[in-house]
Amino acid sequence: MELYYAPYSPPSRAVRLIAEYIGLSPKLHYIDVMKGEHLRPEYEEINPEKKIPFLVDGDLRMGESRAIMVYLVEKYGKNAKILPNDPTGRAFVNLALHFDLGTLYKAITQYYFPVILKMEETHSPEKYEKLKECFDILDKMLESQDYVATRYLTIADLSLIVTVSTAEVLGFELDKYKNVSKWCEKVKVATPGYRKINAEGAELMKRKFYEFSGGK
Repeated sequence: MELYYAPYSPPSRAVRLIAEYIGLSPKLHYIDVMKGEHLRPEYEEINPEKKIPFLVDGDLRMGESRAIMVYLVEKYGKNAKILPNDPTGRAFVNLALHFDLGTLYKAITQYYFPVILKMEETHSPEKYEKLKECFDILDKMLESQDYVATRYLTIADLSLIVTVSTAEVLGFELDKYKNVSKWCEKVKVATPGYRKINAEGAELMKRKFYEFSGGK
């Protein structure tokens, strides 16, 4: 099993967290997208979409971090709680994953990345309000429960903790969101390899972005 990734990439970090959680050690290939390595012909031959993360497992080749996470758990995971089999539990996990991808992570990238990548000079107040709305929703999702989808830690929590920590390291203040803050601490403790894979990866992302933007 091989994983093409970057340690600072949020989607890559999410896949590595679930691999660590279920005891997998894929062979890692560092693709530094900040240096354009994902555009090299030899990588395009492996992955025509030219994105990371990208998994090769025998004859299977696939991208999209959340799809990879589901695949790894369904094929190799032994803890049913991390990805429920019952329709209701699976539905809430899927809901949280779709919220992460299509709402929260999208709002984070739309607010922070245009300035970091020098496409815009200043952050948009309107996009910031949208970002706060997304965190309001997550805070309500976590009302009176320890984890985002079920009573137990699931892949939705691992995906979302990467997203939330990405916003936090880029300067978003979580203090106003008491349920999110409490959930963050619980997930950090419950997730093997959190510090090395995600916390250090998020800090590396911050440094990479700082260098790319010329220190702004």
